[in-house]
Amino acid sequence: MPHGTYERYSLSFTSGGLLAREAAVLAPVYVEHRDWAKVRGVAVEENLLQARTQSTGVRRVRETIKRMSALSDREIAILAEITASERGHLIWAAACRRYELIGEFAEEVLRERFLTLAGTVSYDDYDSFYRAKAMWHDELGAVTELSYKKLRQVLFKMMGEAGLVTTKGAIEPALLSARIIDFLTRRTPSDIRFFPTRDA
Repeated sequence: MPHGTYERYSLSFTSGGLLAREAAVLAPVYVEHRDWAKVRGVAVEENLLQARTQSTGVRRVRETIKRMSALSDREIAILAEITASERGHLIWAAACRRYELIGEFAEEVLRERFLTLAGTVSYDDYDSFYRAKAMWHDELGAVTELSYKKLRQVLFKMMGEAGLVTTKGAIEPALLSARIIDFLTRRTPSDIRFFPTRDA
């Protein structure tokens, strides 16, 4: 493929962290209306995510909806009733579906390092991964130093909140429940590829 014809990465995942708790709050609203514009309106108007300022609220609602829209209606329907750990796994999968950069990092670095028994994942691993991708993606090279650090920081925060990496960078094997595995394997290729686990 000639340089520059790759699909551009979306890099707008810098607000909040994993947003799993927020997704659980918005899930019933979606189940009721089945309409994201409506969910956004209700969530912002009633400050469902309890943001301190209107602008933060709007941003957080928008970002949560972006990730949730990568889930199937059935996945959204169970968000409010599953355990916090299952919710973390499902929202991590949603972020990997929504943001190709996150999905590729999860598969090519996080899972790969787990399977090769490296045991840890660090900022250095992210930096090497990013540099390799930037060779084919001009938009990655155009990111400011500040944004670059923010993207990296948020990604590691998300992995931590999903229970996949400790604060010290040790990889935690994902203990996926049967129902989460069922949802992840409905997709082709299976979304289990986004997790540090030996499950196929």
